[in-house]
Amino acid sequence: MSEKYKEAGVSLEAGYESVRLIKSHVNRTKVLGAVDSIGAFGGMFDLSLLNMKEPVLVSGTDGVGTKLMLAFECDKHDTIGIDAVAMCVNDVLVQGAMPIFFLDYLAVGKNTPTKIEQLVKGVADGCVMSECALIGGETAEMPDMYDANHYDIAGFCVGAVEKSKLLHGQNIASGQILVGLPSSGCHSNGFSLIRKVLLKDAKLDLNRYYPEFNKTLGEELLTPTKIYVKAIKKLLNEGVDIKGMSHITGGGFFENIPRMLKEGQGVSIDVKSFPRPKIFDLIMEKGEIDEKEMYNVFNMGIGFVMALDPKDVTRVQELLTSIGEPSYVIGEVTDKGEVELKW
Repeated sequence: MSEKYKEAGVSLEAGYESVRLIKSHVNRTKVLGAVDSIGAFGGMFDLSLLNMKEPVLVSGTDGVGTKLMLAFECDKHDTIGIDAVAMCVNDVLVQGAMPIFFLDYLAVGKNTPTKIEQLVKGVADGCVMSECALIGGETAEMPDMYDANHYDIAGFCVGAVEKSKLLHGQNIASGQILVGLPSSGCHSNGFSLIRKVLLKDAKLDLNRYYPEFNKTLGEELLTPTKIYVKAIKKLLNEGVDIKGMSHITGGGFFENIPRMLKEGQGVSIDVKSFPRPKIFDLIMEKGEIDEKEMYNVFNMGIGFVMALDPKDVTRVQELLTSIGEPSYVIGEVTDKGEVELKW
């Protein structure tokens, strides 16, 4: 025990207790290739066990942004870890790579072991959904950097794909069909605007129950980001020739869909072709935000987009239906060089 360190605001004993509490959550994320390395200086993964001929590693890192402020206000911390995982694995997925391992970083004002356990439980839940291993992480107690009840969380994911199957827009062509997978809500983007519009300006109560959400406003906004790994893995394992994919994050349709296109290409999107979660109507109404601007900030109900040959669309939707995953034909690739929204 270091009394002087404790006087400075850092409890080594709380750190040891946090590690003890999270071990069971880490253990349930083990997958083929994961090496038991919790407590070591570096996380380990045996890539040779994946039996890939020309593996390409694809990495991604991200955080949760100001959605954390809502977790603080609602004192709900067991799903934020899912968001941290989702934001990383969905990005890796668009290159055709399956996530294989994940590491997290937690910076806290005060190490409260039970809260750390809730956060890591969420990370482990996200890893289980993504079929990737949580092989390491770091919890830093930083009392002069963060308020005692505040923290930040970030993640780092590595995925693997055969070199011959790597997707980077090379097969995108005009006339291909865009199939969208629904989001679970706001995911982890646009929360600075959400908090300004709903909480600061409209002064809505996070604890108020909304019949259209069937939950409180706080619960709706803290709905974790959807993870698309199992859906895309199903399609790739069935031999579907996906031409390109896009994760709809910050920047909405206008920034993210073009990231999978070649120069000079664009898309035409029918915004009435998929259901829009009610939370976006509330944000648009309370903030008096133009509908087109909403599509420039939020996912608006579509969290992941695939480009497919027209002949493959029916089969893809049938495969997705077989695993309980809804999908929508939302538009097509064009040669107009812009994102065109059609009402």
